[in-house]
Amino acid sequence: MKKLRSEKDFELEREYDFSKGVVGRFYRPHKVSVSLRLDDDIIVRFKKIASEKKVGYQTLINAALREYFQKPVKSKSAA
Repeated sequence: MKKLRSEKDFELEREYDFSKGVVGRFYRPHKVSVSLRLDDDIIVRFKKIASEKKVGYQTLINAALREYFQKPVKSKSAA
């Protein structure tokens, strides 16, 4: 039988040193389930590429959208 730990084993230190900590190390963005209507040819293309890369097609769509929105926006007046 395992010996139960005493309450003293679970006490917090007065201070901790986080100087070598990594920001966002355990952060995982939250996924939200949505219904999205896309053209059939777009889905087929994403599924084909996803099977070649051995990733999920929804993961690939998410990456493509993320890449698109990370590009700087060009204003129409500059053209």
